[in-house]
Amino acid sequence: MSTMKEYNGYGEDLESMLKLKTSPLAVKMLRSEDDIPEGAVRPKRDRGYHLAQCQTFAMSRRENDTLAMLKEDNWCPGPLIAYGLVEPQQRQGSSESQDETVGRFKYGEYIGIVTAPLRTANFEPDVVIVYSNTAQLRSMLLTIKEEERPSINSYFFPWSCSYAVVNPIQTGQYWIVLPDPGEYERALGGEDEMMFSIPCNKLEEFMADFRKGQEGSWGHNRFNYIMMPDFPQPDIYKNVFKQWGLDSE
Repeated sequence: MSTMKEYNGYGEDLESMLKLKTSPLAVKMLRSEDDIPEGAVRPKRDRGYHLAQCQTFAMSRRENDTLAMLKEDNWCPGPLIAYGLVEPQQRQGSSESQDETVGRFKYGEYIGIVTAPLRTANFEPDVVIVYSNTAQLRSMLLTIKEEERPSINSYFFPWSCSYAVVNPIQTGQYWIVLPDPGEYERALGGEDEMMFSIPCNKLEEFMADFRKGQEGSWGHNRFNYIMMPDFPQPDIYKNVFKQWGLDSE
């Protein structure tokens, strides 16, 4: 189990080694008001306005805010359903619930969610979400052990606030999620951004592999643009080319 100092260090290393534009997010589901960390802002109570969950993700990663979102703070139906803050509704004339295809927590399991920059968070996260471009995402994925790669999942449709939080917590697996239109329109997300969710149970091992990987040939800062014929081949390339009877020098 990592300490808070170690969690904060994970955030600092991810941000600096990947040259991220915004801070990795620490995300925790709240079972009661006692779980709300000291200093967390309650948008409706403390600031007099409502927010969509994607907006709180943005404010935490860009503005360093710690934000606790309870039912009354929300201005978007997606997270209210996904996080189990309201009872599932049925489609008119159908026995199926309107959120049947959406990963969600059981109604009443949690009262809300809190987010903060991982490097300054004062609570143990359930999941860490890294907003990155595709090159930074590739660098993270390449450091994951080969036997762990089958546990990497992906989802490319709304609601990203559900699939980046609920699914990694429920499955204990990595998730790559495409930010949905709300992330772009309401939370000012970048056109080049992806969301990579790391569940807490994998975070310590992931960071050990990530830090080690950044020192090797797959390190994010070790890649350079080169457009040349007959570029210098890594040894692994040379070996298989020789086996195939192809030029390798």
